[in-house]
Amino acid sequence: MTENDYLIAWGLYAFAALGCLLVWLRLTSWMWRWLREPLRLLVAVLLFAPTMVDPVKEKVAPAIAITALDLLFKVGNNAFRAISELLMYGMFVFGAYLVFVAIRFARERSAKARKAQADAAQAALRADEPEEDQLFGGAGDDRYGRPPVPSNPQRLRVEPRL
Repeated sequence: MTENDYLIAWGLYAFAALGCLLVWLRLTSWMWRWLREPLRLLVAVLLFAPTMVDPVKEKVAPAIAITALDLLFKVGNNAFRAISELLMYGMFVFGAYLVFVAIRFARERSAKARKAQADAAQAALRADEPEEDQLFGGAGDDRYGRPPVPSNPQRLRVEPRL
């Protein structure tokens, strides 16, 4: 396998793995966020984690593919290395995710507290304002502020507008 074939194979795998990841994102879109995000990370790690196949030529392959081929067909002894690398990448990714979740949780909590404080301040301002009396307009006015036309035209009263 030449270097060009190796890059073409990785490109095709990356394209197919990205398609699988997009399908998985769509399949998990209905779930609760705290379940959906770890499942998405797990699938991303499974699809995109590489492992060393040939240390002499420095060739890598997807760890999930090496694990599956070694376990199903018993063709090599790279399964344990591939599984350990999957676990290592998974620990790194989930550790970074936990840091991200802690930061997001703190930000959401402070935003919720700020919103509650702003709502309380708005309620206090509304409580301090006096009720507005409607001097010239009424509840039955049309959109231009004109009062409704009375049903009895004899009682029509015209008021000057300034």
